[in-house]
Amino acid sequence: MVATAAASTRRRRQRADPFGYDPAFHARVRPVMEFLYRRYWRIEIEGLDHVPADGAALLVGNHSGGIPFDASMIATAVDLDHPQHRLVRFLYDRFVADMPYVGGAYNRLGAVPASYLSAYRVLQTGALVGIFPEGVAGVAKGIGQRYRLQRFHTGFIRLSLSLQVPIVPVAVVGAEEIYPVIGKWTRLGPLKELLNVPYVPVTPLFPLFGVLGVVPLPTKWHIRFGEPIHFYRDPKLRAARKQTSARLAERVRRRIQAMLHEMLAQRESLF
Repeated sequence: MVATAAASTRRRRQRADPFGYDPAFHARVRPVMEFLYRRYWRIEIEGLDHVPADGAALLVGNHSGGIPFDASMIATAVDLDHPQHRLVRFLYDRFVADMPYVGGAYNRLGAVPASYLSAYRVLQTGALVGIFPEGVAGVAKGIGQRYRLQRFHTGFIRLSLSLQVPIVPVAVVGAEEIYPVIGKWTRLGPLKELLNVPYVPVTPLFPLFGVLGVVPLPTKWHIRFGEPIHFYRDPKLRAARKQTSARLAERVRRRIQAMLHEMLAQRESLF
């Protein structure tokens, strides 16, 4: 009986949104996100006016090592403080989708399993789509690689050119230190199948302090939204080939890297 009711609820959500976004669930979780955003990490925002008031756009940012809270905080910034309180549909990696409970919760909060086709479909609806082009390599960074951007995949460039949507570069400082990753535990044994993750990050507090070690550090965050990039306005780029897409992706990567360098130079304290 309970299983039937749950299945019926899922079907209703899918009819309303093909990826399972649940506005009622989002409303229940919003106070938690707001606490983390305003009180715990005390996030300062710059350039939120660069996020379009309507229409599709790609929010392209740097990814953090360990457990990535960056997506939820970028989305919370736009949800709470943008004049239009827009929803950001972040793409998440396949291994997250297979983690117990996590993938379903992400869907209900508006996130979408990462694929070119999924992103294309969501952008066609006029939505904001968030993406971390570093992929898993960005999450897998150790503390010694923090704020050093890995190679960007090119899918977001092809999306921007084909659908003629702007790219808004996003730089996040503070998230890399909430879980200072000093190693990776890859010999998971039975846990690998249970958790569906490629590795478990090792930090100074985890797994030494067990569950308490999973609590993120209350670092001070800064999120900067840069000026939109409109490659599609150049007719020569609209039919970009693989080499051109890679070159444009590198230009975006360098733009975000420069933003990070500037923000780190201005940072007064980690906490």
